[in-house]
Amino acid sequence: QVQLVESGGGLVQAGGSLRLSCAASGRTFSSDVMGWYRQAPGKEREFVAAISWRGGYTNYADSVKGRFTISRDNAKNTVYLQMNSLKPEDTAVYSCAAGASSIYSGTYNYWGQGTQVTVSS
Repeated sequence: QVQLVESGGGLVQAGGSLRLSCAASGRTFSSDVMGWYRQAPGKEREFVAAISWRGGYTNYADSVKGRFTISRDNAKNTVYLQMNSLKPEDTAVYSCAAGASSIYSGTYNYWGQGTQVTVSS
């Protein structure tokens, strides 16, 4: 059974940092695109970042460019999201996803349950 389990969320003040992790199990994702999405209360889920299977290519939403960094460790079957200079508008449930065909695709085969990130002003 494939599972994606996120961790690292929490409460942080504006301007602070958090590092999210997503550990995959049940199969290896070393050949798959992996990504992060977020959903704020009352809003639709939105794309945050994606990374190619070797990590050489990345794609970011305009709202997080220059502040967030996606990375992966294929040996650990884990993808990370380093979030710096956090803003209150970054508050959301962050979910990782795996199995897209490209870093520009919004179609993923697997999704995690999400971890809450709350940024206070």
